Amino acid sequence: MDGVNKFLEDPLLSYKYLSPEYLFDRMRSFVEWFYHLFFQEGTLSGFKVILSLLSIFFLFVIAYTSTRMLEIRRKEKEHLVHEIAEYARHQEAKQREKIGEEVSKNENWRNVLAHLVSPNLNDWKLAILEADTMLEGLLTQLGFEGENIGEKLKLLDKEKFRNLNFAWEAHAMRNRIAHEGIDFTFSHAEANRIIALYEQIFRDYDYI
Repeated sequence: MDGVNKFLEDPLLSYKYLSPEYLFDRMRSFVEWFYHLFFQEGTLSGFKVILSLLSIFFLFVIAYTSTRMLEIRRKEKEHLVHEIAEYARHQEAKQREKIGEEVSKNENWRNVLAHLVSPNLNDWKLAILEADTMLEGLLTQLGFEGENIGEKLKLLDKEKFRNLNFAWEAHAMRNRIAHEGIDFTFSHAEANRIIALYEQIFRDYDYI
C-alpha cells in the first residue's frame, strides 16, 4: 500500500503536470524562448547569415547539377547523332553493295561502273581502261590467241566473235586514252556509250 501511495505521489503524475493551465503556460514559455532565440536582432542577423549561406550553397548545387545535366544531354545528343549517321552510312553501303550485286556479280565490272558514275573525266578513262582489261580476259578465256587484244582481234571474224565491231570500237577508244593521255577529252555521254559496248560483249558471253 505504501508503494502505491509513493507511485501516486510521483511528481510526474502530480495534478499540476496534467493541468491545462500548466501545460499552456509551459507551451507559452517555449514559444517565447524560441522567439527570443531566433528573432532577436542579434540572433536574427546570424540566422539570416546562415540562411544566406545555405541559399548560396543550394543555388550552387542547383546550378552545378543543371550544368551537368545539360552537358550530359548534349553528349547524349551528339552520341545519338553520331550513331544515326554511322547507321545511315552502314545502310547506304549495304544498299550500294546490294545494288552492285544485282547489276553484276563480277567485282571488276562493278568497279568499272563505280568509276563511270563519277563526275571526273579521269575516272571515266579509268573505267574504259579497266573494261578493256576485262575484254582481254574474256578473249583469253574463250581461247583466242595473241599477245594482246589487238592481235587477238585481228585473228578473229564475226563468225568466231559476233561482237567484233563493238570490240574494235571500244578498244580504239582505250588506245586513244593510253596514247594521248591527259590531252584526250570526251563527254560523259561518250564514256557511257563506250562502256555500253563493253557491256554488250560481256553479257553476250555471260561474263558479268
